[in-house]
Amino acid sequence: MLMHGLGVDVENIDKQIRFCDYLAVAQIFLQDNFLLDRPLEFGDVKPRLLGHWGTCPGINIAYANLRAFCPDMKFILGPGHGFPALQANLYYEGKLEEYDERATRDYGGLAYVCKEFSWPYGFPSHASPVTPGVIAEGGELGYALANAYGAALGRPEEYVACLIGDGEFETATALASLNLNKLLDAAENGKVVPILHLNGYKISGPTIYGRMSERELTNLVRGFGYEPVWVDGRNTEDFQYALQEMPENAFVLMMTPKGWTGPKELDGVKLVGNYASHQVPLPFAKSDESQLRMLENWLKSYNFRELYDEFAG
Repeated sequence: MLMHGLGVDVENIDKQIRFCDYLAVAQIFLQDNFLLDRPLEFGDVKPRLLGHWGTCPGINIAYANLRAFCPDMKFILGPGHGFPALQANLYYEGKLEEYDERATRDYGGLAYVCKEFSWPYGFPSHASPVTPGVIAEGGELGYALANAYGAALGRPEEYVACLIGDGEFETATALASLNLNKLLDAAENGKVVPILHLNGYKISGPTIYGRMSERELTNLVRGFGYEPVWVDGRNTEDFQYALQEMPENAFVLMMTPKGWTGPKELDGVKLVGNYASHQVPLPFAKSDESQLRMLENWLKSYNFRELYDEFAG
């Protein structure tokens, strides 16, 4: 469905997000049965579960919307610990295959990307310099916005989007980098659009900015010389209109629940919209039948097979 006047297909954006959400989960959990051609078994689950799920849905939402809005836009990812999402999008776009001939658009390539994630001699659990286009290790929170301004320095043709986690935004480096917009002349340098991902939680509790009111955050952003643009990341059409109508010196505040589209609760503990979804929300899926079935239902919720058939052609 093309959106009138914007030239983007909302359904395709939503398909990319759904594809990459599934692939993020599959990378964290699966070592076999990647298309769920049979009921999920303990043997299909990796013996050691590593990765960070909670930030992945927001990364997929931001990446897919930004690429649809401006395909040539540079994308700088602050929460690089959400590497399954970044790698899923690189695979979806075919960019990963350009650098790694094993990442093909078929079952063999899908199996390779999923199984080799956080696997000995495979892909690391965080973004790293072996990833196409990555220059820093994904655990180094706080430096993304400074890198974004560096990418735009002396390059007026560049358009750089920078996704910043709300936990990352608590670092001194991230806050100090907000002053860089005062140092770069718009005529001689590229455009930088910071995007604060407000999912409300970091690894072990709530974030400061996730607990601020909209008024407080709006005033904070304006105080640094930006114009705030509020976006509900769950609504693709609204996201696209917001991108199309961005003012100068825009600062996007993107809201999504932590761990969005994942399991809602485990053993009485809230997962979606809570810090408990930050890493592996079903830590005993390898040995607990209830968690295995929850994982299976979670994966099935994306209807991935129909997306894969279209993707693989």
